[in-house]
Amino acid sequence: MLKSLFIRNYVLIDELDIRFEDGFSVITGETGAGKSIILGALSLVLGERADSRSIQSGKDKCVIEAIFDISTYRLEKFFQENDLEYDTEACMFRRELYGSGKSRAFINDSPVPLSVVKELGDMLIDVHSQHQNLLLADTHFQLNVVDLMAHTEKQLAAYRSEYANYHSLCEKLDELKNRASNMKQEEDYIRFQYEELSAAKLRVGEQEELEKESDTLSHTEEIKAALYKITELLNGEDKSVVSSLRDALNAVEQLSAYFPKANEYAGRLRASYIDMNDLASETNVLKDDIEFDPERLEWVNNRMNTIYSLQKKHKVSSVEELIAKRDAYEVQLNTIESFDEDLEILLKSQQMSYGLLVNQAAEITGLRKKASKTIEKQIIERMVLLGIPNTRFQILFAPKSKPAADGMDEVSFLFSANKNEQLKPVAQTASGGEISRLMLCVKAMIAGYAALPSIIFDEIDIGVSGEIADKMADIMQDLGGKMQVITITHLPQIAAKGKAHYFVYKEDSPERTYTRIRRLDDNERVEEIARMLSGARMTQAAVDNAKVLLGL
Repeated sequence: MLKSLFIRNYVLIDELDIRFEDGFSVITGETGAGKSIILGALSLVLGERADSRSIQSGKDKCVIEAIFDISTYRLEKFFQENDLEYDTEACMFRRELYGSGKSRAFINDSPVPLSVVKELGDMLIDVHSQHQNLLLADTHFQLNVVDLMAHTEKQLAAYRSEYANYHSLCEKLDELKNRASNMKQEEDYIRFQYEELSAAKLRVGEQEELEKESDTLSHTEEIKAALYKITELLNGEDKSVVSSLRDALNAVEQLSAYFPKANEYAGRLRASYIDMNDLASETNVLKDDIEFDPERLEWVNNRMNTIYSLQKKHKVSSVEELIAKRDAYEVQLNTIESFDEDLEILLKSQQMSYGLLVNQAAEITGLRKKASKTIEKQIIERMVLLGIPNTRFQILFAPKSKPAADGMDEVSFLFSANKNEQLKPVAQTASGGEISRLMLCVKAMIAGYAALPSIIFDEIDIGVSGEIADKMADIMQDLGGKMQVITITHLPQIAAKGKAHYFVYKEDSPERTYTRIRRLDDNERVEEIARMLSGARMTQAAVDNAKVLLGL
């Protein structure tokens, strides 16, 4: 509930601090006294757009604060999600306007964007004005009214969960169809690339081996000549390395009997002799084995050309990358071939989800249609009490073409205030006064279900008087037993039913005129209601009548 409203330097208000009660309260005052100004300030602090012209003339800053009791509304999650300090008892909104045109908004002293202020404000208070009567023509509002009365919370929660699953499956199915279509168009290209790379029979390390072999085959004569020369130098007929080592070994062995160091030299020479002799034998065999093979060289070069061509085509630099390309094309082909199977599986899942949705929606429709009879009956009864005896009201249901987040029902409120008038949608047939009363009946009906923290009626009683005003007051008083209700009114019948009565008036000073508000005591209430009854000239009859209305 709204506990207090503080306003400084707003339009005609220099400073105002109002404390509000729970239950049913009324605000009265002469036309132009500033009731709408107070309501405007409240709307501003709850997130409405700011206008620097709202700042009182001569001031550079305007401040509005509203404090709400939130102890029973379980809003901790909202505060956590928006990184706000959470007080289990109270929440303070503050709005600051500057002459420069800038404004700032705070919740519990933390700066916040207006979207957050408005979202939280909508949870805490419902400001009902003539403009809000337009909601009656909104099909979403109408459906919400039906759902509140039908107690569809659990069914809708289950339905929405399945709807999210169904919606996800539809998106996946569309995505898979698009992918399948696109890849089917590219299938021939992908298959050609895969088959070309597969036909190449590439293997890891092949390129390096081929390049080495090509170098060898291209220089056969040079290699053969070098090996022949090495063989001759190591072990030829002329003085060779091997024969020289053998002669040196013989010479040092002759020294071993009287020269101790000779044994060491003999060992080293023997090892060199054996190594050089083996090397000479290998080069001798190898020079005869190496022959120029033009066919093999041509094959190697052709194979390397194939690899180089594939690398250039696919913009890579190694056989390993080509193999990776080939494997990727194979995966794509396998995916294309499995599309039909995947589509079939996904389509079955979607159809199962759709079937479940239809069944859940049918259950919700049944609850809604059952509740609609109660709604129709209650609305007609309340409208008759409010002076429209020939009221006819009906809720029309039509199936939606496909599932939506709120079910598969289109709901329309049909209304007629006259016997011979055809039932039509509310916005097409009801007058302003009729819509006001109809909206009051709707809110009175759903108050116990919607759990609105507070509601403010801004002159909803325009166009009614006498007994109808008294009935309207009874409805608002009954609402006050379930929630905080604040009504701005010009009717004494309604003002007399309030638990607390606030009076808005203007006060002149030498410099300017100010808007004031104060809570009336019992005697002041008698005077105010008597004034509302008699007009400018107070009469004893009006005073006596006021006491009767107040039950004094």
